[in-house]
Amino acid sequence: METLNQFKNFTSSLAQTELMPVLFMGHGSPMNGIEINEFSEKWIETAKSIPVPQAVLIVSAHWFTRGTRITAMDFPKTIHDFGGFPQALFDVQYPAPGNPKLAQETADLVKSTSIILDHDWGLDHGAWSVIKHMYPAANIPVLQLSIDYTKDAQYHYDLAKELSALRKKGVLILSSGNMVHNLRMMSWEMINGGGYDWAIKANEKLKNAILNKNHQSLMNFQTMGSDVMLGIPTPEHYLPLMYTLGLQKENEEATLFNDKAVGGSLTMTSVKIT
Repeated sequence: METLNQFKNFTSSLAQTELMPVLFMGHGSPMNGIEINEFSEKWIETAKSIPVPQAVLIVSAHWFTRGTRITAMDFPKTIHDFGGFPQALFDVQYPAPGNPKLAQETADLVKSTSIILDHDWGLDHGAWSVIKHMYPAANIPVLQLSIDYTKDAQYHYDLAKELSALRKKGVLILSSGNMVHNLRMMSWEMINGGGYDWAIKANEKLKNAILNKNHQSLMNFQTMGSDVMLGIPTPEHYLPLMYTLGLQKENEEATLFNDKAVGGSLTMTSVKIT
């Protein structure tokens, strides 16, 4: 592993690069973090299909805070924020470096609110379960941005736009959640694939809006019908999508992958903006 001093030299004067893509990953079960399956294989393939980033900024459904925070430590810890899974999942460590200077630069970009530099969090499973497949060497700096639970979808969409300059500096902005996510209605009979009719309908509505760049509807998801409301009973897994869409430029298109329902009430549908 490279030295701490090398990572400290990763300063705010990052070289200009081609515009990095933006990703929304449906992360699903924490077990996807240690399994090679159809979803994790696509994460690996996606990483190979895009430029190697100089850093990764992740917005995860599992860091919900009052106010917006960004990890600003040299080496963020691996957080095992779940229960009832095999020991092998708790044994996972993803020792990627952080980058305090990049955290400060990111905070400085945002004028609409004050971003708090955080030294206590780390990388939760919404982050590392995906990124460990994409960059298994753990040699790329990874930062995590929290989601302010006091704000609506429009706020997060607008905040994302303020991060746009990072895309020109080799930073991959990746959000991690699930478009349809209702664990209370989960079906173990469909755990390996399949969705309730309402979950499929909700996912189709959301996908069509994404492909048609109807971002306003997606921000006002509460008005998209009862199917969508069943699919998004609480917003934490949906709001990461707002960051991906907020970063989409007029000339960019969205493509979908991992477009599958599992457990009856959850969809793995993921989005790539290029």
